[in-house]
Parts: sequence; structure tokens; C-alpha cells
Amino acid sequence: MKQASDIISHIRSLPQFKLLKRYYCYQKFISSLNPRFKKAIAFVYVKDETLFVALSHPGFKMEMSYQKKILLNILDILAKQDEKCQLIKAQKVIFFNSKYISLIKEKKIESTVPHYQEIALGEFSIESEDKEIIKAFEAVRDSIEKLQT
Repeated sequence: MKQASDIISHIRSLPQFKLLKRYYCYQKFISSLNPRFKKAIAFVYVKDETLFVALSHPGFKMEMSYQKKILLNILDILAKQDEKCQLIKAQKVIFFNSKYISLIKEKKIESTVPHYQEIALGEFSIESEDKEIIKAFEAVRDSIEKLQT
């Protein structure tokens, strides 16, 4: 019986699934960019040696137009490094706005409140005559002891 990876590699090698190879290269290209570019790009494709870059927001168009050479260099490096992506080469870059959002999902930070382990032992003497202050210090001591257990 064949392994699942063997079946998938066989299917990917068929001519009718040539686009899957390109999709792999496009995803690898986008993942090799810095996070600012990842957020700006919705999707990419290459046609007639032109890299078409769909931007997720119109505001990115001006910023990305200054980075054309960087994108072409990264695409060339990818074609040299990965033998699967040798067919994807481009001489120029065209940017256009897309209605789709970026493919890259941002990581959400769940909590920004730092949590520290209590290092106090709750061993202190209360040298006050006032009953309210003594109660307050005893409450602090009890809460420290609860955190220790």
C-alpha cells in the first residue's frame, strides 16, 4: 500500500496540476518577505515574465512601488534556491489593488499583562497600634501565603 505522501507527490507531478507547483512557489515567495510586505500582499502570480502583485489595501501601492527591485531579487533567489520554483522568473513588477485581504494571518496576542511568580514569603512583623492597619497587613500576609501554595 502506498503512503499518502507518495500519492500526493504523484498527483502534483501530473501536468494538469501544474498550477499547484506554482501555488507552492507563490506561497514560499510571500513567506520569505518581511512582515510589512506580507501584510500588504493579498496574492501574487507570474505571467509572461511579469510579477503581478495584488495589494490588500490601496495605501500600500505607493510604498510597494519603491520596493520593486527587492521583490524581483527575492524571486530570483527563490528560483535559484528551490528547484521546484525555477520556472517562475520575472523581469518587471506590476501592482494592482485587490478586494481580497492578505493571506497571512496575524498572530493575536492574548494577554499583555505580565504575570510574575510571587517571591515574597509573607514573613514580616506588624509594628502598629492601629487595628485597621494591622488588619490590612494581615490581609496582605494571607494573600501572599495563598499565592505560595
